[in-house]
Amino acid sequence: MTQNPWTRQQSPTPGPQQPPPGPSPQSPDQPPRGPSAPQHGVPAPAEDQRLPKFAIPAADTLWWVGVHGGAGETTMAQLLPGTRAANHRWPIPPPPVPTPVILVARTNGSGLRSAQRAAIEWASGVVQGVAVLGLVLIADAPGRLPRVLDDFADIVGGGVPRVWDIPWIEEWRRGEAPTPDNTPDEVFEVLESIYALRASNPADYPAPY
Repeated sequence: MTQNPWTRQQSPTPGPQQPPPGPSPQSPDQPPRGPSAPQHGVPAPAEDQRLPKFAIPAADTLWWVGVHGGAGETTMAQLLPGTRAANHRWPIPPPPVPTPVILVARTNGSGLRSAQRAAIEWASGVVQGVAVLGLVLIADAPGRLPRVLDDFADIVGGGVPRVWDIPWIEEWRRGEAPTPDNTPDEVFEVLESIYALRASNPADYPAPY
């Protein structure tokens, strides 16, 4: 069995085990909070509002789909070896097995609007061959989101199965390559959750063909 590279190993200590601080990562067997497949009756965005597509030979890995420039899909691919950045496009494999993808966006207004358009495009059924597992929202600035953006992020998140949040990381802003050494615990929790979800059953979210 392959070990999860994003599980931090800790030395055993005597006495009862204490739960780690902060929220627990979402278990892959929990039901999605939003739709897990395209839905009838969702109108597709106009052609010029859709992400481009490209062909892949097989659905053999997890792809990060940045829904706008600078979304952070390359960073996510660096953090989770074996996954790939789709360069702001939908990766389309041959049928019948869909490829799992996770949308990536920044938390500013334009980033959230781009995420919403991509979620609607997928929900409309016009993107055949992808299984959207969720959306990663990467903070665009330090501190809490303004209320209007926080509320909008909740609306956007309701259109995808799951949402994971990546906090502002000053080292990455300064141009340091993301590594386990400069990755905070919150990011490890996100990566562990996604790793477990991907490993549990990659074909769990059927796409229409």
